[in-house]
Amino acid sequence: MLLVLGRRVSLSFVKRVIPQDPVLLSKPILQNFRTIKFRVIHSSTVFAIATRQNTDTMPERRPFVRLPTDVYPVNYGLCLKPDLIDFTFEGKLEAIVEVNLATNQIVMNCADIDIITASFVPEGGEGEEINATGFNYQNEDEKVTLSFPSALQKGSGTLKIDFVGELNDKMKGFYRSKYATPAGEIRYAAVTQFEATDARRAFPCWDEPAIKATFDISLIVPKDRVALSNMNVIDRKPHPEDDSLLEVKFATTPIMSTYLVAFVIGEYDFVEGQSSDGVTVRVYTPTGKAEQGKFALEVAVKTLPFYNDYFNVPYPLPKIDLIAIADFAAGAMENWGLVTYRETALLIDPKNSCSSSRQWVALVVGHELAHQWFGNLVTMEWWTHLWLNEGFASWIEYLCVDHCFPDYDIWTQFVSADYTRALDLDALDNSHPIEVNVGHPSEVDEIFDAISYSKGASVIRMLHNYIGDEDFRKGMHSYLLKFQHKNAATEDLWECLEQASGKPIALVMSSWTKQMGFPIIVVDQEQQGDDRILKISQKKFCASGPHNGEDCPNWMVPISICTGEDPGCTKLKVLLDSPETTITINNVSPDQWVKINPGTVGFYRIQYSSAMLESLLPGIRNLTLLPVDRLGLQNDLFSLSRAGMISTVEVLKLMEAFVNEPNYTVWSDLSCNLGVLSSLLSHTDFHEEIQEFIRDLFTPIGLKLGWECKQGEGEPPGAGGHLDALLRGLVLGKLGKAGHKPTLEEARRRFKDHVEGKQILSADLRSPVYLTVLKHGDSATLDTMLKLHKQADMQEEKNRIERVLGAISAPDLIQKVLTFALSEDVRPQDTVSVIGGVAGSSKHGRKAAWKFVKDNWEELHNRYQGGFLISRLIKLSVDGFAIDKMAAEVKSFFESHHAPAAERTVQQCCENILLNAAWLKRDADDIHQYLLKRKAPPV
Repeated sequence: MLLVLGRRVSLSFVKRVIPQDPVLLSKPILQNFRTIKFRVIHSSTVFAIATRQNTDTMPERRPFVRLPTDVYPVNYGLCLKPDLIDFTFEGKLEAIVEVNLATNQIVMNCADIDIITASFVPEGGEGEEINATGFNYQNEDEKVTLSFPSALQKGSGTLKIDFVGELNDKMKGFYRSKYATPAGEIRYAAVTQFEATDARRAFPCWDEPAIKATFDISLIVPKDRVALSNMNVIDRKPHPEDDSLLEVKFATTPIMSTYLVAFVIGEYDFVEGQSSDGVTVRVYTPTGKAEQGKFALEVAVKTLPFYNDYFNVPYPLPKIDLIAIADFAAGAMENWGLVTYRETALLIDPKNSCSSSRQWVALVVGHELAHQWFGNLVTMEWWTHLWLNEGFASWIEYLCVDHCFPDYDIWTQFVSADYTRALDLDALDNSHPIEVNVGHPSEVDEIFDAISYSKGASVIRMLHNYIGDEDFRKGMHSYLLKFQHKNAATEDLWECLEQASGKPIALVMSSWTKQMGFPIIVVDQEQQGDDRILKISQKKFCASGPHNGEDCPNWMVPISICTGEDPGCTKLKVLLDSPETTITINNVSPDQWVKINPGTVGFYRIQYSSAMLESLLPGIRNLTLLPVDRLGLQNDLFSLSRAGMISTVEVLKLMEAFVNEPNYTVWSDLSCNLGVLSSLLSHTDFHEEIQEFIRDLFTPIGLKLGWECKQGEGEPPGAGGHLDALLRGLVLGKLGKAGHKPTLEEARRRFKDHVEGKQILSADLRSPVYLTVLKHGDSATLDTMLKLHKQADMQEEKNRIERVLGAISAPDLIQKVLTFALSEDVRPQDTVSVIGGVAGSSKHGRKAAWKFVKDNWEELHNRYQGGFLISRLIKLSVDGFAIDKMAAEVKSFFESHHAPAAERTVQQCCENILLNAAWLKRDADDIHQYLLKRKAPPV
């Protein structure tokens, strides 16, 4: 499953992107770095509320027991008949089961389903059919116990259950999804989302990933509807009782887990292709939009053979369908052979889709198709190992996109989108280890977070680098062969990779997956003749400052080192397996710099001595450091300033050195960090000064890029064109929001032409223009934007508008946007980004959004209960506060308004608020003085 919108992508301008008016950069800044001092602060007093707690487990865990193993399924014969008018469904289950131990009861998972009759028929017809005499529902545990009058004897038999259920509107289980026909009529499709624990809402089952079986699925559907499931259709015949219905029968699936079963009934068009290895690929789109499936089809047709070759294991099904679902909570879901997507994660309109949408679709297709092997063919034994599924797919999606679109420079983007985001979250005291023991279903949802996905992907990237590609592939191949159609745990993968590489994989990796957090590597150097001696030590990095406790954890850290002689080439690799060590690098002249972690692959922060840092800084200005390392250096220093280890002023000085920066991703990361800072300083009376800083920093690159795409950009993106388009959107949005007058005037002119139909804005310019005119707009601007939203035929355009509406400044208009968020005009999964956009735009917006969430809590919680969208909503609404008492208010609100699936998120938010408050108290005056000083005329 791919979560959506959580990535640290500045293009969406939600949150973290807060700018205002320009001046040109001057003053060489490198000489100022002589004075960097690393401050040690004692952080034990900062946290009044978010006390240090290593939450290896969930708070107040509910008692939980997995299903008994005395009866298990071999094959599910399942027939479902959904009613698309009354939103109910009837089901018939005939499951072939194996009784291991004689028993007079069967315990299964079941939620929101009413069982009408249940019986058991022993195999071979010797025994009579035994009717169940009682159904005992344990609603809290989502289980049902079927009781039989006599013991079911050891051996095979058939369990028959007739049941009914509701096509719910909660975007989980078997649910209804609202869409409009081309003529504008509102209709509903019946669709599924079972991961993690919601197959039990569609049929009674053994809903645990390790209890695999085969499935024979039939659907009884209106004859004018498309019916799809995991496998190909093998029979279609009129329903004997009603000739307006068809009975559609699908081929038997391979042995698989319940959470990967899927069915869709609705109205769709499709485009079809075949991969070079003979698999039929279809992309299903809303009616009349088949053309918008072509880009995803092209990606999928290239991707299947890529994985086939990479894993050296063929794709095991005859077909794969990718389908766009209107109401969909996640980004996409890897159901075996029938992958479901949000419309915005699958559909691309050649004229109206922007470059970032193409890239997003390519990544999501790459992610879900990787799961067809890693997750579906070999499945985690229990949710504790979820990270292996998601971390792996979140890593290999980049490998796949790099193969399909080498001009995307996608691995540099990984560092900004996943790696730094995971470092930020994992520095909190309320983080959690990659491997979390989970039990109760309500706990499973909470581990679908940046630790499982982004930290998981980052440590796999580090592991791949440590082992080397050839041995990594060899190990992956033997893992998939050994465990195909079975289940595996993290240790099983380590064992296969260890055998392939001869390296101590389990020992190294357990330090990264079983304990939370990561180290900060502290480096100093001295020159001895022609050799450079490095003193390297590690300690746990905490967002509140370095860990100074007694029981400091250690990691097995693969460390690479490069020098100024060849920045792209690793000169030395060592495994740091102790708290400190000394390393000698031969033949390094005194004038050469030395850098740790080239490529920014190791999952750690670095604190260089002042002299080492200073020697690296010219490499930022003259671009001799690789883009990914320029990004990493800036990101580390920003993080150290938030933790109080250096002054934020030093980071601002460093940022000014990026004036010649050409790389999109480096700017993107810089932009995110300036957005965080701008959000922090919105709590002060000198917010305008940081806007001026932003204008100064972004003006030169803005002038260089201009408004029009150059030759080679645009559709289809040429080499460099894709990244230039992303950079232009980012920079213009940043300048516009920061009130850069020429940008604002040009945005208003282009917006007017766009609305009047004189000159339609290119898709890549829409977000920055919409953002700019709204930020500095009035009620007429908002009304125009809402009208564009209503007229938009494409979900991508609707989302684009929804994400920037919050930029409006007037309090009454902010209220109007919040009310709009819960209206029928916004799809349920998108409400969150509208509210988040309001909270991320201004100090007033933040307060208004939080009040709105509190006032409408019942409706919001009811809508997203249990899912990760509730966590996302809470995070977006409150993360930006920077006053101690707000942490107390947030904590107390959620003590009286329980959100079990978001408990850890609430703790993380309270911790972030306290960290922000401490940061502001510590550095606000110094930042203010610096910003004033840079404006003052030279004496």
